[in-house]
Amino acid sequence: MDINFNKNEDFNKLLVSELKKRLVKVYKGGGVKRIEKQHEKGKLTARERIDYLLDKKSKSIEIGAFAGEDMYAEHGGCPSAGVVVKIGYISEKQCIVVANDATVKAGAWFPITAKKNLRAQEISIENKLPIIYLVDSAGVYLPMQDEIFPDKEHFGRIFRNNAVMSSMGITQISAIMGSCVAGGAYLPIMSDEAIIVDKTASIFLAGSYLVKAAIGESIDNETLGGATTHCEISGVTDYKATDDKDALDKIKTIFSKIGAVQNAGFNRIKSGKPKEDPQDIYGILPRTRADQYDMKEIIKRLVDNSEFEEYKASYGKTIICAYARIDGWAVGIVANQRKVVKNAKKEMQFGGVIYSDSADKATRFIANCNQKKIPLVFLQDVTGFMVGSKSEHSGIIKDGAKMVNAVSNSVVPKFTVVVGNSYGAGNYAMCGKAYDPRLIFAWPSARLAVMGGAAAAKVLLQIETATLKKQGQEITKEKEQEILKSIEERYDKQTSPYYAASRIWTDAIIDPLDTRTWISMGIEAANQAPIEKQFNMGVIQV
Repeated sequence: MDINFNKNEDFNKLLVSELKKRLVKVYKGGGVKRIEKQHEKGKLTARERIDYLLDKKSKSIEIGAFAGEDMYAEHGGCPSAGVVVKIGYISEKQCIVVANDATVKAGAWFPITAKKNLRAQEISIENKLPIIYLVDSAGVYLPMQDEIFPDKEHFGRIFRNNAVMSSMGITQISAIMGSCVAGGAYLPIMSDEAIIVDKTASIFLAGSYLVKAAIGESIDNETLGGATTHCEISGVTDYKATDDKDALDKIKTIFSKIGAVQNAGFNRIKSGKPKEDPQDIYGILPRTRADQYDMKEIIKRLVDNSEFEEYKASYGKTIICAYARIDGWAVGIVANQRKVVKNAKKEMQFGGVIYSDSADKATRFIANCNQKKIPLVFLQDVTGFMVGSKSEHSGIIKDGAKMVNAVSNSVVPKFTVVVGNSYGAGNYAMCGKAYDPRLIFAWPSARLAVMGGAAAAKVLLQIETATLKKQGQEITKEKEQEILKSIEERYDKQTSPYYAASRIWTDAIIDPLDTRTWISMGIEAANQAPIEKQFNMGVIQV
């Protein structure tokens, strides 16, 4: 191994170490004291509930762990958006679990909480994946009600989705394990079956204080909406549980009897581990986002037996298109090549840039994968499309549009891994969040922005200095450097993978070594939803 490999390895392992440290903090939710209070009430935490519910020693992946990070500081923060979402297995059946974290503002809903819940339902709908809600929430966070209540993608969309999912035949099971109040009361009751925990859980449209204020009736919360009331008098809930574990056991019993689903028929054979050591990824990935490396070496460490069949290997070299297998699943890989290459005319092409020929190749390959019903995996490390007169005259806009069209209209499931740069229109063409990947996740080395940091800083510097000069200020070299440093720090923070993950622009930040698990579980989920549309690119200029 050369010295550069070792330096890269040290750098990337530090990034993964930082990721794991930040996750440890996230897993504490509202903090140790609030966890202890939850236990004093005889209740498990959201993560403990999910761990008890899912099959022991089975794989699981968490969606949106960093959602809400460094947001709402003036309101005390909202770790993990106050809700835990995991894809895992119950009775060996894959499902998605959504659990309110009562240690975070009593499980109240912030704007990001609604976005994360809607993302969980979106995953359920796209993959026809059974969904379980573990409810323990004080409802909408009132100081921010105007940002969560009335709009299309706000709180009410959750219940609309409940109804749509029911009509699609998607299994929905709810366990009321704490507070469930006001509009939030509709979620469990719009599920197929609802379980309520005796004494520690309650469900009502208005609590005892509001009832007293509204109609003058004096009543306690247990009589108003406890387990006995709803299981014996109102009939609102279906099962009474003695404690959290009893409620979760009832869910397991229900799940054990769910019938098999019709699948999409994606091709899978026996899995094979990569022959090349996946640990090498740490040494291959460069320390800076401007440096080159060979993406084929990354692919070898992600795919079964380190084998792949490259499509049009000698054409459009800044995008690699290849057929391979990941954990036995057949996949089509579309990856940005990050080293400088030569085209057929012996012209140099920059790594990470999409040229006309590479866009054309990727478009054809995506169409082929749709024809053959092969899921697509995008490995993003892209700085954008090539600019300049030569590219414009050769029709880069047209070729780029064809690639975006193919990605947009693809009917096979798509999975996106943000390996490094994810800039501008390159993000779009390589299946960014706006293009409906079933899962999109980033490595700690990722950067997401409209353009690279150095270029953006120079543009923003020109704008800011011009504005200050119009105001009559003199801009010295020292002042210019001060402004530039401020811009770079701000831009660096906004392009961080954690900034993206906190806003759910990506589903997670993961250790690169977990990539195979995420893709495999994602395809397994997608395989539960047969493809109902034909691939059609519509009207396009050729």
